[in-house]
Amino acid sequence: MPVGTLASVKGVPQDVLEELDVQILLGNTYHLFLRPGVETIREMGGLHRFMSWDRALLTDSGGFQVFSLNDLRKVSEEGVAFRSHLDGSPRFLSPEKAMEVQIGLGADIIMAFDECTEYPADAPRLRASIELTLRWAARCKNYFDAHQHEVPWAREQATGQWSARPTRLPAGSTQALFGIVQGGMDPELRRESAERTIRLGFPGYAIGGLSVGEPRELTRDIVLSTLALLPADQPRYLMGVGTPEEIAQYALAGVDMMDCVLPTRAARHGLLFTSEGRVSIKQARYAQDPGPLDPACGCRVCQRYSRAYLRHLYAANELLAQVLNTVHNLHYYLATMRKVRDWIRAER
Repeated sequence: MPVGTLASVKGVPQDVLEELDVQILLGNTYHLFLRPGVETIREMGGLHRFMSWDRALLTDSGGFQVFSLNDLRKVSEEGVAFRSHLDGSPRFLSPEKAMEVQIGLGADIIMAFDECTEYPADAPRLRASIELTLRWAARCKNYFDAHQHEVPWAREQATGQWSARPTRLPAGSTQALFGIVQGGMDPELRRESAERTIRLGFPGYAIGGLSVGEPRELTRDIVLSTLALLPADQPRYLMGVGTPEEIAQYALAGVDMMDCVLPTRAARHGLLFTSEGRVSIKQARYAQDPGPLDPACGCRVCQRYSRAYLRHLYAANELLAQVLNTVHNLHYYLATMRKVRDWIRAER
């Protein structure tokens, strides 16, 4: 899932994302809650309508973003009080509020509100955190079960038009709420978190709390041990990971869904993924290179532009550099995922 934090994959319009065959985008509850606000999006008929995207959407609950605020937040049993990074205004997210906002946004898949622990964290801190996350997960599910009919993105069955206000969904059309497994880098706490989250009964499960500064080998160990605990006949979502190589490895291990800011963030810094390895296009050696970025790539960037031109755009700080770099990296990631699906179909 490419990351479209603010209902936008930076620099790439929706028609290009469709051309790239993006099936599902990720948006972020924290950022959309602050700007433009859930009421604005609800009034527009939901996030799909607001951003003109007819394909699937997933929204993260905002727990990871609140975690990253550090000194601007205070966690309690009720939820998290924090100050907006935009204007310093006091805000509050509880499990119920996170559900209310995500129901109002109307994404197809929404996530339970969880607490993400820092790395490293000691045993008492991790224990307290998973207990809090489990209590919050139960509250999320209770609120969601009572209010899921309020999503704004149902089309009126008779007209096929978007409904501008909340309406009851047609039978069989609804959001899906996924639970999140936490537990830091402790395999036993991960096991307990997984078992108790599964008992709450969600249609899909995510592995959260990774990519917070731990060594990549440790990430892989925790992912593999946790995956084995999750139902194989339900979606298993690994949050915030990974490199193209990790995508293939984790898919082989049984991960169904992944998201990561790496392809878009790296693109904005001139780091490009190719079949010949990573290319830092800012380097002077590409200044007179007439070849394509990746001779094996069929994306619109590699088919049209030279390395020399891409290097010039980046050196000149042209906005087009970020756009073209992002389009290529997204294509590379999505092509990697298509290969994975081909391998699965071929039982390889």
